[in-house]
Amino acid sequence: MNLKGSFVALITPFDSKDEIDEAKLRELVSWQIESGTDGIVAVGTTGESATLSKTEHRQVLEIVIDEAKKRVLIIAGTGSNATREAVSLTEFAKKKGADFGLSISPYYNKPTQDGIIAHYLKIAEVGLPTILYNVPGRTSRNVEPETTLALAGNPNLVGIKEASGNLEQVRKICEGKPADFAVISGEDAQTVEIIKLGGSGAIGVVQNELPKEMKAMIDFALAGDFEKAEAINTKFAELMNLNFVDNNPIDVKWILAEMGKIDYAVRLPLTEPSEENKKRIRAELEKLGLV
Repeated sequence: MNLKGSFVALITPFDSKDEIDEAKLRELVSWQIESGTDGIVAVGTTGESATLSKTEHRQVLEIVIDEAKKRVLIIAGTGSNATREAVSLTEFAKKKGADFGLSISPYYNKPTQDGIIAHYLKIAEVGLPTILYNVPGRTSRNVEPETTLALAGNPNLVGIKEASGNLEQVRKICEGKPADFAVISGEDAQTVEIIKLGGSGAIGVVQNELPKEMKAMIDFALAGDFEKAEAINTKFAELMNLNFVDNNPIDVKWILAEMGKIDYAVRLPLTEPSEENKKRIRAELEKLGLV
């Protein structure tokens, strides 16, 4: 199993009753696979894991695994700020046949770096290959490069999704990591730069809308053709930005609704994009020919 390429941080569609829209979810999984996506992340931040019940979390994962039918890698969102819960989700994902887990560093608790290490080592005991997820903007704690490298020697901790926004930090990890430890971009706008530093791909939000285009961009970058990769990156840079202009997944869901892929629905406390940003999104989609 190769952690290299373009992976979509898939949204979770809801219906008019605020329930998981299974039919739409299956459609999105199939569209991603048909479009060449290398793998699907189910129930991550973009999948609104924060407002799904434990039952719903497991339901989404089961649907995605069933619909994918081993055609692409499945990365299960297994994170929690409670180590016991993260372990339980990881055990469930392993049992259901996920290829990898993706586990966010503990949020809200504000653990020390030693606490972060202990958290991940406990998850590693489950035996499901797990990707660390560093997003200090949401957790309020950075996973320091030294912490990542200390964990990188564990055979069940196989990579990190880096969304710190700190390219110097990414460089330190890439220079010090074992050869088989994957560094994956978690910042859409930095994907090409992270691959230049030694990254192996991206878990991206914009892949929800542009699976073929992001697959092409990442393949070019991994092949060392940065001129072609940068051209794609530049073309879609504003759309990448608009995916986060209100907050993720508010904007990505609005964009997908404009494209006719889903009906717009997010869980409170998330709401709709601002009117100004709706206009900006619509204008950019029209410019790119996506509506």
